[in-house]
Amino acid sequence: MRTRTAALLGLLLALLSVPLTPPVPAAAHAVLVATSPVRDAVIGSPPREVVVTFSEPVSPVAGRVQVLGPDGRKVHTGEPVVRGGTLRIPVRMPDRPLGTYLVSYRVISADSHPVAGSFTYSAGAPSETPPPPDGRTRTSGALAPAARYVGYLGLVLVVGPVLLAVGMWPRRRSRRPVVVAACAGLGLAVVATAGQWVAQAADMVGAPVGELSPADLRAVGASAVGPVLGARLALVGVAAALLPAVVAGRSGRGRRAALAVVGVAALTTWPLAGHPVAAPLPPVSVAVGVVHLAAMAVWAGGLLTLVAFLLPGLHERVRARVLPAWSRLATLAVCWLVASGVAQAAVELGRPAALLDTTYGRLLCGKAALLAVVLAVAGGQRRLVRRGLAAGRPGRVSRAAGVELVATALVLALSAVLVQTPPGRTAGTEAARASREGVAQTLTSGLYTLQFDVYPVRVGTPNSLHAYVYTPQGQALPVVEWTVSLALPAAGVEPVRVPVDTPEPHHASAEVTFPVRGEWTLRFTARTSDVDQATVTAIVPVG
Repeated sequence: MRTRTAALLGLLLALLSVPLTPPVPAAAHAVLVATSPVRDAVIGSPPREVVVTFSEPVSPVAGRVQVLGPDGRKVHTGEPVVRGGTLRIPVRMPDRPLGTYLVSYRVISADSHPVAGSFTYSAGAPSETPPPPDGRTRTSGALAPAARYVGYLGLVLVVGPVLLAVGMWPRRRSRRPVVVAACAGLGLAVVATAGQWVAQAADMVGAPVGELSPADLRAVGASAVGPVLGARLALVGVAAALLPAVVAGRSGRGRRAALAVVGVAALTTWPLAGHPVAAPLPPVSVAVGVVHLAAMAVWAGGLLTLVAFLLPGLHERVRARVLPAWSRLATLAVCWLVASGVAQAAVELGRPAALLDTTYGRLLCGKAALLAVVLAVAGGQRRLVRRGLAAGRPGRVSRAAGVELVATALVLALSAVLVQTPPGRTAGTEAARASREGVAQTLTSGLYTLQFDVYPVRVGTPNSLHAYVYTPQGQALPVVEWTVSLALPAAGVEPVRVPVDTPEPHHASAEVTFPVRGEWTLRFTARTSDVDQATVTAIVPVG
């Protein structure tokens, strides 16, 4: 009955978690969604600022957000202004020559992963030789997933052995191996946290681990992930003080309850430093992540304890009591493991097709296949236990458990890689989204050349419009009066005049709203003197 109840609870968790995910892709691993000026656009004159918009809140890495002019010199001033997912980079007024500009950025997304990239735009006309990109884009490489893997192993060595020692350990059996294993697990957790700290520093500054400075390492403490890793180390220290007495059976309920609370809090630091914090509903995703980690650690750690410390030399009558108890606990852990895994997959994939057409999805398929092998072997073991045959076949039980442990080790390795891989809902979308955002064109008349850009070209929301006027020789041409209008002839929408501002004599800016989809006609009339004016038009597709 308990097993059935556990299974129902696990499935209920999955069913409750999945519908909470909205149907539209959410953020995780920040994705570039818009730029101003538009990527690769040719605009009339250099802008006063560059705006870079991401799909989720970001934190810029100090000194790694910059604008390079056509001659390769830095033309930005100060640090970027950040509001949510938008970076505004001021550009110095005297240092804005015509030509191609390079914008490079390195930011930390809400889930603590670094995001780096660059794009260009041109003022007046493209340069023959664009400015060189910043070459410091290397990251921590294999250190980040290796640190995650070591951390998972530490959880396995702590959670499973301690739970079995407290709940089903024979009285005459020495518990010293469990204490040693748990202390080793805590040590691995410390090593993994230190490795994750160093990897985060390398990813933040885009430099190899060997070139990190003390200032780079200190910068992690000021980031969002720094307090999480610091809290993990503190919790590990508290667990180390409580654990020996609890394992040895010399503690009361208060100490055991305190250790349980500390353990749950420590487990929470893993999802808090990963994808769940950037999910649509972070509290739900973090809770599901904690359940998944706890179920994994109970199952794999308990299995390791059973094979390495408990079964060898144990009398058959004692095995007959221990194995059914372990089978019930393992079944409970597996139910929660599968249910929380399904919920996580639904959130991180975002769409069914991502299961096969993204790296994240394919890794998830490999993890599921390995887990299926483990579950098949575990199912055979459970049948033996239910028939009362497992206690008399310790060799078969140990061999089957060995297969489960090897497969589980591979599952943990894939999990360590998965948490460093962009989720299926965002993988591969940056280029497509950025290219669809914005329209930039150059229009000519007998009087002037007009260059304009509209971004992000969305229905029902304000879109920014900038227009610049130049002489045929490429010099800025002041405009006395601007007239800008929008029309949708196919739907019978007559021209509607758009109010404009003039931040510079040859530059007009406005906010335009497209209420419906269609091929909108954008008309500019620029009067450059009492008698000279010309009108140019463009078609802006709004999908």
